[in-house]
Amino acid sequence: MNTKFSFELIKECPKTGARAGIFHTPHGDIETPIFMPVGTQATVKGVKPEELNEIGAQIILANTYHLYLRPGHEIVRQAGGLHKFMNWNKPILIVADFKFFLCQNYEP
Repeated sequence: MNTKFSFELIKECPKTGARAGIFHTPHGDIETPIFMPVGTQATVKGVKPEELNEIGAQIILANTYHLYLRPGHEIVRQAGGLHKFMNWNKPILIVADFKFFLCQNYEP
């Protein structure tokens, strides 16, 4: 498995600067621009991983705060990591939610 990340520019619009390219990741390549399904709590609601593959999904978005709340980091760890827990072998974009860090010591 390739352990490096890189971006390969395929084309750029001279007027707007909009770009098309390929983002290379250890879990696979992602053609950009891209439609990215959201798997808030390690699942895209109402859609199986096989169906995501059928429609051409290349990456899923997940949120650390939601994963922390449910199912919890220990369950994900015991499953062998997020990819195995989600049954998804392609890239996952993890969004770090700063509310988690801000609210840790919050007392109303």
